[in-house]
Amino acid sequence: MGLFERFLTVWVALGIAAGVGLGLVFPGLFQAVAALELAQVNLVVAVLIWVMIYPMMIQIDWHAVRDVGKKPQGLLLTLVVNWLIKPFTMAALGVLFFQYLFAPWVDPATASEYIAGMILLGVAPCTAMVFVWSQLVKGDANYTLVQVSINDLVMVVAFAPIAAFLLGVTDVTVPWQTLVLSTVLYVVLPLLAGMATRHGLEKRSPHALADFVARLKPWSIVGLIATVVLLFGFQATTIVEQPGVIGLIAIPLVLQTYGIFFISWWGARWLKLPHEVAGPACLIGTSNFFELAVAVAISLFGLNSGAALATVVGVLVEVPVMLSLVAIVNAWKPRTVTGDAR
Repeated sequence: MGLFERFLTVWVALGIAAGVGLGLVFPGLFQAVAALELAQVNLVVAVLIWVMIYPMMIQIDWHAVRDVGKKPQGLLLTLVVNWLIKPFTMAALGVLFFQYLFAPWVDPATASEYIAGMILLGVAPCTAMVFVWSQLVKGDANYTLVQVSINDLVMVVAFAPIAAFLLGVTDVTVPWQTLVLSTVLYVVLPLLAGMATRHGLEKRSPHALADFVARLKPWSIVGLIATVVLLFGFQATTIVEQPGVIGLIAIPLVLQTYGIFFISWWGARWLKLPHEVAGPACLIGTSNFFELAVAVAISLFGLNSGAALATVVGVLVEVPVMLSLVAIVNAWKPRTVTGDAR
């Protein structure tokens, strides 16, 4: 591992501190950057995520993609966790904490909005950052692409019904612009660019592809740190003014993330999935498609609602928590290799 990867948690911690500090010192600058969005997708963040994803897309081998269907257990695990378990455990934790455990500190109306925001996060499994987490755990790029693609297809038909059922409303509308734009920016465009780059490099020499990917790796980490700085800079004022509220919302979100991860990990071991499939399969369910969740929260409850705030807190806790799970996956690697699961 290089210097960036070896001390990644340190760089992220510094990025969080820098984001909050810069957001307080230069609030106007971060507000201007935050305003550069289309269909609730921030274009600057989209570019940075694209930088993170591109190196992994170059490694996708379309000949291997065709063979993913021969090993469907990882796909089955992803679908079961994302759509039959995660939304309902998120709703249950929201009710437990905000209607019972935190009831003395949160009024019922606000508590209901926090629960709604959590539910929207739970029904929106991640699309973009999964590629980053998969790369950090040395996951199978081809398998991860198929997992994400199938997940997105299910999201098109399952998001609104499950969200409506758990929220107890009937008018949940999928923000198609956000969903389509995010898919194009985070999957389609980097995939096409990666395919074209791979084709050109393979023609050049046998070692050109590996050499180019190695040179890109530090930039992928730089993109991650820059994204962290921006996300925390956008919310610096809220973090400072409402630390208690953010802490309350973060507790069940963090518990949900670790809980879903360990459920997925148990499933991966039971299915005896190899590390390169098990790692991404466990991480897909634990991260969230926050652009979609934020967009729906704003459309249903308003920009300044508790639901919108809960989805934003989900954004803030995701990177640090996911990095800890990446470390766990890498530390437990020998136990996930087929034949070594005991």
